[in-house]
Amino acid sequence: MKKIAIIPAFNEERNIEGVILSLRQYQPDFDIVVINDGSTDETSTIARKTGQAVIIDLPANVGIGGAVQTGFLYSLRKNYDLAIQIDGDGQHEASEIQKIIEPILTNQADMVIGSRFLLPSKYRSTWLRRLGIKIFSLLNLIFLGEKFTDSTSGFRAFNRRAIEILSREYPDDFPEPEAIFLLKKKGLRIVEVPVSMKIRQSGKSSLTFFRSIYYMIKVLLAISVSMLRK
Repeated sequence: MKKIAIIPAFNEERNIEGVILSLRQYQPDFDIVVINDGSTDETSTIARKTGQAVIIDLPANVGIGGAVQTGFLYSLRKNYDLAIQIDGDGQHEASEIQKIIEPILTNQADMVIGSRFLLPSKYRSTWLRRLGIKIFSLLNLIFLGEKFTDSTSGFRAFNRRAIEILSREYPDDFPEPEAIFLLKKKGLRIVEVPVSMKIRQSGKSSLTFFRSIYYMIKVLLAISVSMLRK
Protein backbone atom coordinates (compact mmCIF):
# COMPACT_ATOMS: atom_id res chain seq x y z
CA MET A 1 0.00 0.00 0.00
CA LYS A 2 1.40 3.39 -1.05
CA LYS A 3 0.84 6.05 1.62
CA ILE A 4 1.34 9.79 1.50
CA ALA A 5 1.05 12.74 3.88
CA ILE A 6 -0.38 15.96 2.39
CA ILE A 7 0.76 19.11 4.22
CA PRO A 8 -0.88 22.38 3.10
CA ALA A 9 1.28 25.28 4.30
CA PHE A 10 1.03 29.05 4.11
CA ASN A 11 3.75 31.09 5.82
CA GLU A 12 4.76 28.28 8.18
CA GLU A 13 8.52 28.82 8.15
CA ARG A 14 8.72 28.38 11.94
CA ASN A 15 6.76 25.13 11.99
CA ILE A 16 7.20 23.23 8.74
CA GLU A 17 10.56 21.60 9.47
CA GLY A 18 9.31 20.15 12.76
CA VAL A 19 6.17 18.80 11.10
CA ILE A 20 8.13 17.05 8.35
CA LEU A 21 10.76 15.57 10.67
CA SER A 22 8.12 14.37 13.13
CA LEU A 23 6.28 12.65 10.29
CA ARG A 24 9.47 10.97 9.17
CA GLN A 25 10.16 9.80 12.72
CA TYR A 26 6.74 8.30 13.45
CA GLN A 27 5.66 7.22 9.95
CA PRO A 28 8.81 6.39 7.96
CA ASP A 29 6.81 4.47 5.32
CA PHE A 30 4.83 7.60 4.33
CA ASP A 31 5.90 9.79 1.45
CA ILE A 32 5.41 13.50 2.12
CA VAL A 33 4.20 16.29 -0.13
CA VAL A 34 4.15 19.90 1.04
CA ILE A 35 1.77 22.19 -0.82
CA ASN A 36 3.32 25.63 -0.40
CA ASP A 37 0.28 27.86 -0.88
CA GLY A 38 1.96 30.99 -2.20
CA SER A 39 3.90 31.67 1.01
CA THR A 40 5.77 34.95 1.25
CA ASP A 41 8.27 33.66 3.82
CA GLU A 42 10.84 30.82 3.75
CA THR A 43 8.35 27.94 4.07
CA SER A 44 9.32 26.39 0.74
CA THR A 45 13.08 26.78 1.25
CA ILE A 46 13.04 25.29 4.75
CA ALA A 47 10.80 22.39 3.71
CA ARG A 48 13.04 21.63 0.74
CA LYS A 49 16.19 21.69 2.89
CA THR A 50 14.91 18.78 4.99
CA GLY A 51 15.33 16.52 1.97
CA GLN A 52 12.35 14.51 3.19
CA ALA A 53 9.47 15.84 1.11
CA VAL A 54 8.29 16.75 -2.36
CA ILE A 55 7.52 20.49 -2.46
CA ILE A 56 4.82 21.87 -4.76
CA ASP A 57 4.96 25.67 -4.93
CA LEU A 58 1.67 27.27 -5.95
CA PRO A 59 2.23 30.59 -7.75
CA ALA A 60 -0.32 32.40 -5.57
CA ASN A 61 -2.24 31.86 -2.38
CA VAL A 62 -5.32 29.87 -3.41
CA GLY A 63 -6.55 28.99 0.08
CA ILE A 64 -6.74 25.77 2.04
CA GLY A 65 -9.24 24.13 -0.33
CA GLY A 66 -7.11 24.60 -3.43
CA ALA A 67 -3.94 23.58 -1.60
CA VAL A 68 -5.41 20.34 -0.26
CA GLN A 69 -7.02 19.49 -3.60
CA THR A 70 -3.60 19.92 -5.21
CA GLY A 71 -2.40 17.28 -2.77
CA PHE A 72 -5.23 14.96 -3.78
CA LEU A 73 -4.45 15.45 -7.47
CA TYR A 74 -0.80 14.64 -6.84
CA SER A 75 -1.77 11.56 -4.79
CA LEU A 76 -4.08 10.31 -7.53
CA ARG A 77 -1.56 10.79 -10.33
CA LYS A 78 1.16 9.04 -8.32
CA ASN A 79 -1.19 6.14 -7.51
CA TYR A 80 -1.32 6.41 -3.72
CA ASP A 81 -3.77 4.15 -1.90
CA LEU A 82 -3.98 6.10 1.35
CA ALA A 83 -3.49 9.78 2.13
CA ILE A 84 -3.47 11.75 5.33
CA GLN A 85 -4.03 15.48 5.62
CA ILE A 86 -1.96 17.14 8.33
CA ASP A 87 -1.59 20.86 8.98
CA GLY A 88 1.73 22.65 8.59
CA ASP A 89 1.35 24.62 11.83
CA GLY A 90 2.34 21.83 14.20
CA GLN A 91 -1.08 21.30 15.80
CA HIS A 92 -1.42 17.72 14.61
CA GLU A 93 0.83 15.14 16.22
CA ALA A 94 2.46 12.56 13.98
CA SER A 95 2.35 10.08 16.86
CA GLU A 96 -1.45 10.04 16.47
CA ILE A 97 -1.48 9.12 12.77
CA GLN A 98 -1.80 5.40 13.38
CA LYS A 99 -5.17 6.04 15.03
CA ILE A 100 -6.64 7.76 12.01
CA ILE A 101 -5.34 5.31 9.41
CA GLU A 102 -6.34 2.15 11.27
CA PRO A 103 -10.06 2.19 10.21
CA ILE A 104 -8.91 2.51 6.57
CA LEU A 105 -6.33 -0.26 6.87
CA THR A 106 -9.04 -2.55 8.28
CA ASN A 107 -11.59 -1.43 5.63
CA GLN A 108 -13.98 0.08 8.16
CA ALA A 109 -14.03 3.56 6.63
CA ASP A 110 -13.29 5.56 3.49
CA MET A 111 -12.45 8.74 5.41
CA VAL A 112 -11.42 9.14 9.04
CA ILE A 113 -11.56 12.36 11.04
CA GLY A 114 -9.25 12.92 13.98
CA SER A 115 -11.51 14.48 16.62
CA ARG A 116 -10.41 16.68 19.52
CA PHE A 117 -13.74 16.29 21.27
CA LEU A 118 -14.65 12.59 21.35
CA LEU A 119 -12.81 12.27 24.66
CA PRO A 120 -12.03 14.86 27.36
CA SER A 121 -8.87 16.80 26.50
CA LYS A 122 -6.98 19.95 27.41
CA TYR A 123 -7.37 21.38 23.91
CA ARG A 124 -9.22 24.72 23.90
CA SER A 125 -10.35 26.55 20.78
CA THR A 126 -12.00 29.97 20.53
CA TRP A 127 -15.64 30.31 21.52
CA LEU A 128 -16.51 31.22 17.92
CA ARG A 129 -14.91 28.04 16.56
CA ARG A 130 -16.68 25.97 19.22
CA LEU A 131 -19.97 27.56 18.21
CA GLY A 132 -19.32 26.76 14.56
CA ILE A 133 -18.47 23.15 15.40
CA LYS A 134 -21.72 22.76 17.34
CA ILE A 135 -23.73 24.22 14.44
CA PHE A 136 -22.06 21.92 11.91
CA SER A 137 -22.62 18.97 14.24
CA LEU A 138 -26.34 19.81 14.35
CA LEU A 139 -26.47 20.04 10.55
CA ASN A 140 -24.80 16.65 10.27
CA LEU A 141 -27.44 15.20 12.55
CA ILE A 142 -30.32 16.83 10.64
CA PHE A 143 -29.17 16.15 7.06
CA LEU A 144 -27.08 13.00 7.45
CA GLY A 145 -28.51 11.38 10.55
CA GLU A 146 -24.99 11.13 11.98
CA LYS A 147 -23.16 13.06 14.64
CA PHE A 148 -19.61 14.28 14.00
CA THR A 149 -18.03 16.04 16.95
CA ASP A 150 -15.23 17.80 15.05
CA SER A 151 -16.34 18.72 11.54
CA THR A 152 -13.63 21.37 11.21
CA SER A 153 -10.70 19.09 12.01
CA GLY A 154 -8.05 19.11 9.29
CA PHE A 155 -6.41 15.94 10.63
CA ARG A 156 -7.85 13.29 8.32
CA ALA A 157 -7.16 10.09 6.42
CA PHE A 158 -8.56 8.99 3.05
CA ASN A 159 -8.60 5.80 1.03
CA ARG A 160 -8.21 5.60 -2.73
CA ARG A 161 -11.92 6.08 -3.44
CA ALA A 162 -12.09 9.25 -1.34
CA ILE A 163 -8.91 10.57 -2.97
CA GLU A 164 -10.43 10.08 -6.44
CA ILE A 165 -13.62 11.96 -5.53
CA LEU A 166 -11.92 14.85 -3.73
CA SER A 167 -9.35 15.31 -6.49
CA ARG A 168 -12.25 16.13 -8.83
CA GLU A 169 -14.47 18.10 -6.45
CA TYR A 170 -13.36 19.88 -3.30
CA PRO A 171 -14.70 23.04 -1.62
CA ASP A 172 -12.55 26.18 -1.87
CA ASP A 173 -12.86 27.89 1.50
CA PHE A 174 -13.09 26.25 4.92
CA PRO A 175 -13.65 22.92 3.14
CA GLU A 176 -13.62 20.41 5.99
CA PRO A 177 -17.34 20.55 6.97
CA GLU A 178 -18.47 20.53 3.32
CA ALA A 179 -16.24 17.58 2.46
CA ILE A 180 -18.18 15.44 4.94
CA PHE A 181 -21.45 16.14 3.15
CA LEU A 182 -19.86 15.66 -0.26
CA LEU A 183 -18.50 12.21 0.57
CA LYS A 184 -21.61 11.08 2.42
CA LYS A 185 -23.74 11.99 -0.62
CA LYS A 186 -21.45 9.70 -2.63
CA GLY A 187 -22.12 6.88 -0.19
CA LEU A 188 -18.71 6.82 1.50
CA ARG A 189 -18.18 5.70 5.08
CA ILE A 190 -16.86 8.30 7.51
CA VAL A 191 -15.81 7.69 11.10
CA GLU A 192 -14.21 9.75 13.83
CA VAL A 193 -11.44 8.66 16.16
CA PRO A 194 -10.21 10.52 19.24
CA VAL A 195 -6.84 12.25 18.90
CA SER A 196 -4.90 14.78 20.91
CA MET A 197 -3.85 18.05 19.32
CA LYS A 198 -1.68 20.95 20.33
CA ILE A 199 -2.32 24.64 19.93
CA ARG A 200 -0.61 26.37 16.99
CA GLN A 201 3.11 26.24 17.67
CA SER A 202 4.00 29.58 16.09
CA GLY A 203 2.61 32.25 13.80
CA LYS A 204 -1.00 33.33 13.38
CA SER A 205 -4.06 31.64 11.98
CA SER A 206 -5.50 33.16 8.81
CA LEU A 207 -8.99 32.94 10.37
CA THR A 208 -9.67 36.31 11.96
CA PHE A 209 -12.93 37.03 13.81
CA PHE A 210 -14.72 38.50 10.79
CA ARG A 211 -13.37 35.89 8.39
CA SER A 212 -14.62 33.20 10.77
CA ILE A 213 -18.12 34.71 10.68
CA TYR A 214 -17.96 34.99 6.89
CA TYR A 215 -16.83 31.39 6.43
CA MET A 216 -19.42 30.06 8.85
CA ILE A 217 -22.26 31.72 6.93
CA LYS A 218 -20.77 30.69 3.59
CA VAL A 219 -20.37 27.05 4.62
CA LEU A 220 -23.89 26.92 6.08
CA LEU A 221 -25.31 28.17 2.79
CA ALA A 222 -23.13 25.83 0.73
CA ILE A 223 -24.15 22.80 2.77
CA SER A 224 -27.84 23.72 2.61
CA VAL A 225 -27.74 24.16 -1.18
CA SER A 226 -25.72 20.97 -1.60
CA MET A 227 -28.23 18.89 0.36
CA LEU A 228 -31.15 20.28 -1.63
CA ARG A 229 -29.54 19.31 -4.95
CA LYS A 230 -30.01 15.81 -6.30
